[in-house]
Amino acid sequence: MRNIELHHTFLHSLTAFSLKIIVPGALLALLAPPVLAAEHSQGNVLTLGGGVDVSPRYSGSDKSRATTALVLDYSLFNGFFVSTTRGIGYGNTIGKLDYSAALSYRPGRKDRDVDSDSISYGSDNLRGLGDVKGSALGVLGLGYKVTDWLNVQLQAEVPVSEQSNGQALHVGIVSPLYASSKNSVALALTGSWGSSKYMQTYYGVNPSQSAASGFARHEAGAGIYAYSLNVDWTHKINESWSVVAATGFTQLTGDAGNSPIVQRKTSPTGSLKVTYSF
Repeated sequence: MRNIELHHTFLHSLTAFSLKIIVPGALLALLAPPVLAAEHSQGNVLTLGGGVDVSPRYSGSDKSRATTALVLDYSLFNGFFVSTTRGIGYGNTIGKLDYSAALSYRPGRKDRDVDSDSISYGSDNLRGLGDVKGSALGVLGLGYKVTDWLNVQLQAEVPVSEQSNGQALHVGIVSPLYASSKNSVALALTGSWGSSKYMQTYYGVNPSQSAASGFARHEAGAGIYAYSLNVDWTHKINESWSVVAATGFTQLTGDAGNSPIVQRKTSPTGSLKVTYSF
């Protein structure tokens, strides 16, 4: 009984703390393979860690930035979790089906350069477009294990705040390439679709923005806007310590790829983290 009370007290404190640092990890989770299934455990597990993430200054930028990555994930045996990569929510498994629902965050975009550890993305190249505010998100996920080497996954982003930023949908295929007691390697291919509001917010240029920025007007309609390919490697040093690395790229397409604000359609992404679980 005492252990249960301690877990409830710790979860309450962790939730408040996690809201302050959830943004960088949540962003990576949506930019890199966004629909990776969560691991399940027989008991409560706390994972702490840190490292570095590399991503474009904004979607379509020809410049990248490195940011500090914080990892904090508290997973309860009953499926509830508080995480810098998954948000705050619940996930579980029924047979070969994984499902989850969480509250997360989509960072905003500035029309100027931002610090390397800023929550938002941004670049001086976007001067005159104005800022895009961050959005609280409802994130719904489904995953189905077709075979031991093939998982099909789906993730939907529905803004709870700043609803004009629009919805996005990610469909992914994840294939474990190698697994041993110490190492595991997985390949993920993801296609991303955006609503008309999403596309216009992040890739469109309306008349007033065109006049202020000098960019040509651009109407971006709903559709597939990106494909991502990622390779993830996890090395277990021992029962508690692990090294997690990822590398890949994102290819913009359709109205997103044709946007005048896009300087580079193909952008590299990567991360390197060390974690400790207990």
